[in-house]
Amino acid sequence: MLINTLKTLCALPGASGMEDDVREFIIREARPHADEIVTDSIGNVMVFKKGRKTPQKRLMLAAHMDEVGVIVMGITEDGYLKFDFVGGVDRRVVIGQRVWFGNVMGVIGLRAVHLANKENKEDENVPKTEDLYIDIGAPDKKSAEKIITLGDIGTFESEILEFGDGFFKAKALDDRLGCAVLLEFIKEDLAVDTWFAFTAQEEVGTRGGTVAAYRIEPEIALIVEGTTAADLPSVKGTKRICSPGKGVVIPFMDKGTLYDRELYTLLTNLADENGIPWQTKQLIAGGTDAAAVQRSRAGVKTAGIAVAIRNIHSPSCVGSKRDFEDLLKLARLFIEAQA
Repeated sequence: MLINTLKTLCALPGASGMEDDVREFIIREARPHADEIVTDSIGNVMVFKKGRKTPQKRLMLAAHMDEVGVIVMGITEDGYLKFDFVGGVDRRVVIGQRVWFGNVMGVIGLRAVHLANKENKEDENVPKTEDLYIDIGAPDKKSAEKIITLGDIGTFESEILEFGDGFFKAKALDDRLGCAVLLEFIKEDLAVDTWFAFTAQEEVGTRGGTVAAYRIEPEIALIVEGTTAADLPSVKGTKRICSPGKGVVIPFMDKGTLYDRELYTLLTNLADENGIPWQTKQLIAGGTDAAAVQRSRAGVKTAGIAVAIRNIHSPSCVGSKRDFEDLLKLARLFIEAQA
């Protein structure tokens, strides 16, 4: 069941470059159903599943395994960790959040508000990364160095919840949802032979997507993703981008990709013909593995579908379960259309 697989995937740690637990789960789940499983030096998992027929053009669906996180850059004499972010993280949402480095827990902190300099306008703005720290409960530098090493990568802690009118909250919805969808297809009887790429290091530059596209050599690719929703009270008009609960997002363009118009039209027609609600992004923003895949080799006809996610790249991503199921349906129809 999609939602159960998603819960398991979102609970796993897997910041960029440290996708090991996610990769092992995907291989374990895919192995009984796959015809071929390939891994590579960057950490991608590529799964081939035979279908009822061979498509005219080699087909690949892709979703990335990694999530945003933090990386240790220094340790103070007091035992606090200085850090930077792995991937794009809004510094405003991390204060007071818990992070895990394996079995070591830390809390992200900032100078207390009542100690802020009221004359300094910078204290009223978004905090600088260098002003943040992680408290791991160590009394001094020597104690911290026994359990933490420079370069250690941590992930946010997040409770997984279903709430309200069909909403779902967790970390790493971007893009464990895509991974869960691909795993569902690997367990199904497919219309056509299909490659599934679970990519690494998307959040730090679509690196895994580049490598996977060169390895698989697809002619048609569908990138299955989560995308930014900004449908908040303070945001007006097109700046809201898209909204959870209003259907699958079918983008025609983002900052990295101008999607193939023929495939975009195919997706929108499939949605309309099958009663699947859909929307598009009303702002040119973000980017995905599509940029890397589309430009690989001599070029790949590339399309994308996604779900709208509030608070993306945070410990509290929020999406609609109805959108999750509709994403699965539309991606399945896309595969069948290649027969």
